[in-house]
Amino acid sequence: MLKDSYNQNKGRVGLDKLLDDVRLRFPHCSRNRLYRIQRVHGLYSIRRRKFKATTNSKHHYPVAPNLLHQDFRVEAPNKVWVTDITYIRTEEGWLYLAAVKDLFDRQIVGFATGSRIDTDLCKRALNTAIRRYKPGPGLIHHSDQGVQYASLDYQKLLKRNHMIPSMSRKGTPYDNACAESFFSTIKLEMIYHEHYITREQAQSAIFEYIEIYYNRQRRNAAIGNLPPADLRRRFYQQLAA
Repeated sequence: MLKDSYNQNKGRVGLDKLLDDVRLRFPHCSRNRLYRIQRVHGLYSIRRRKFKATTNSKHHYPVAPNLLHQDFRVEAPNKVWVTDITYIRTEEGWLYLAAVKDLFDRQIVGFATGSRIDTDLCKRALNTAIRRYKPGPGLIHHSDQGVQYASLDYQKLLKRNHMIPSMSRKGTPYDNACAESFFSTIKLEMIYHEHYITREQAQSAIFEYIEIYYNRQRRNAAIGNLPPADLRRRFYQQLAA
């Protein structure tokens, strides 16, 4: 059972998440016992590395106030979205990934990839989320102070969709910790142990990771060890009851 869970997660998760899976079939399995089995078979997860910042906050555009104040608790979907950018190395050069995350269920509601780290990349990610989930007026959109998000073009997109901009304080990464936590996870669980020849190959891997694994299968401790899609489904089922 441990090997099955480890292989299904492609070595991406640590002992505690493996324990959650194993206890679905063996409720009385202890953490110590699972650790001994893990050690015998060498079933360890990939270690973290540090990546550099991707956005540039040195610009002349207005900066929105921080409306979240590191309070990431949200009671319903499509009330607060957070967004950020990261990058993946390929033999063709960097591939950039912009992602939009719903704070309610930690689901990646929209993402886009490209060879340029520009406003268009971020707009494509946000437009994907808007088309999918059609949020109502008043959604808080939180980002860092990067030029991509502060630009007039991006701010017009927020205004057209009646979103309220919010930005992290300069030099305070914890203000956008929920967005950055997704990138830490995808780097740890996918990027660090893969070698991509082409950008297209990396794009396919990102799609599989987000749409099939992260949103629908991966258990998230921040939402009661449920996959994001399960929490959203339960929310709407309770709403309809």
